[in-house]
Amino acid sequence: MSQQPTIIVFQRHPVEEDAFVAAPDRLIEGDCAQTVANHYSDPSGQFHAGIWTGGRGRWRVRYTEHEFCTLLEGRVRLTDEQGRSVELTAGDHFVVPAGFSGEWEVIEPARKTYAIFEPKQH
Repeated sequence: MSQQPTIIVFQRHPVEEDAFVAAPDRLIEGDCAQTVANHYSDPSGQFHAGIWTGGRGRWRVRYTEHEFCTLLEGRVRLTDEQGRSVELTAGDHFVVPAGFSGEWEVIEPARKTYAIFEPKQH
């Protein structure tokens, strides 16, 4: 008999935070200090969920994954390669689809929950 999966409640599931900054070749401005606390990864390694924080800054992004987010604090702006942008504030729920390329900017220090699906490459 297989074991029943456990429900993951982020506040009750302590994990180590990983701290990092935007890679030098992606950095546009600011220090871009970030942390990620990944609370869950499925056995296939395709689905992940956790909490991300970011300090002021702007960097280039290229998404191979689909990401659903809820911004808990702060203010961010995502701008695509055609120059179209959306500004997001605390309480906004949004999806960044795989294939999105552009810039991620933290205008005010931000914190979000994320759920990422990374399709397997064939």
